Amino acid sequence: MTQNTAVITGGNKGIGADLAQALLARNYKVISVARRTPGFTHANLSSLEVDLLDPDAVTNAATQLASDHKITHLIHNAGLIWANLVEDTKPTDITGLAQLHLGSALTLLQAVLPNMKELGFGRVMFNASRAALGAPTRTAYSASKAGMIGMARTWALELAGHGITVNVVAPGPILTDNFWSIVEKDSPQQDALAKRIPIGRLGTAKDVTNAFLFFCDPENGFVTGQTLYVCGGASVGTLEI
Repeated sequence: MTQNTAVITGGNKGIGADLAQALLARNYKVISVARRTPGFTHANLSSLEVDLLDPDAVTNAATQLASDHKITHLIHNAGLIWANLVEDTKPTDITGLAQLHLGSALTLLQAVLPNMKELGFGRVMFNASRAALGAPTRTAYSASKAGMIGMARTWALELAGHGITVNVVAPGPILTDNFWSIVEKDSPQQDALAKRIPIGRLGTAKDVTNAFLFFCDPENGFVTGQTLYVCGGASVGTLEI
């Protein structure tokens, strides 16, 4: 059987790095696609330095990935927030994050899809966000993350007959650099937010990795088109982050 080979966008830090290390421990080959190389090494880890905001750079990287590897897992994890109140949001915020969160995923999938179809197996996953349900200052971010959910459901329908599942993990709030770009690390605001989460704490990268590992598993082929919120219950009611 072909060794599982996973592409993780943004696999160099945060959730992506945690997931990469978890998959490496499970004997996956992992390719990180990000603006910087990971801060750790492994015999089965390689990386491509790519700015996913640049469509041409993504196309070149996708071509290289399809040529050099037999990709079985595509995990689109890379993301940016670009927080602004609606009065300060620009149309270019929307188009920029649409390229990062949606367009780059499409280009990468199109490149690796022929191999997945030939194998009759594939796992495609998105790292979306609880903010897809709405969050102040997240016009562009929420729009593009919600778009992930719709696109994943469409891909799930189109690809199910080929043994390819497509699912979404929607985390938040998670203690990562993205979170701390909005909320000061270890601040009273962070502590107050943790207390408002039904579970009573903020999430960690490991919490999100555990959800991705479920969708990655070749045994879990009867689950597709789904969105799993990893949010400590924050998606159940109304919580302003």
